[in-house]
Amino acid sequence: MVELKTRRPRGRPKSEASVSEDTKLALLRAGMAMLTEKGFTVSGIEPILKSVGVPKGSFYHYFSNKEAFGLAVLKAYQQYFESKLDHFLQNEELPYQQRLVHFSKDACEGMVRHHFKRGCLVGNLEQESVLLSESFNQHIQACYQSWQNRLAQYLQAGQVDGVFAFKDDANQMAQIFWLGWEGAVHRARLLKSCQPLESYMAFYLANILKPE
Repeated sequence: MVELKTRRPRGRPKSEASVSEDTKLALLRAGMAMLTEKGFTVSGIEPILKSVGVPKGSFYHYFSNKEAFGLAVLKAYQQYFESKLDHFLQNEELPYQQRLVHFSKDACEGMVRHHFKRGCLVGNLEQESVLLSESFNQHIQACYQSWQNRLAQYLQAGQVDGVFAFKDDANQMAQIFWLGWEGAVHRARLLKSCQPLESYMAFYLANILKPE
């Protein structure tokens, strides 16, 4: 789960601004937990407020309405997931193919930790796209595009180094990855098993690795 933290000098009491920021971050964390499990349309504000211990009136100090809150949660999740991708795909201590494998294993460990109740927040929202506003859907597309760009850069670098060999361009191969990955995540939740993630990763790598 995403860790959103603030730090302050030891021994000093928090200012009102610091307390306010901590409360906002706590709401975003609770929102991410809720949306990765249940999605947006069926998630109520009250359970989130209760988990954080924030009165409903105070919620509107931070967010104008539920949609504004949902967009803020989506943006926070995007930043979190971009950092995760960079951590794995840019890890030069690992061979290229192992970077994707480690990414997949990390995703599996997260799903197991939460008993397969949580999936991908963006994937959950995509399934609700017909019920969401245009602003929401545009940001969902922006998330996928950002992830696709990061993966394409990784694939291009691996191709230049002679590790990957594929006929289509890297952007198309990156798009194909995310199309399949989201399906594998949904199936893993259904089966309560990491097998769909493992099978998909093996299939994808078999189609991009240069034959020995």
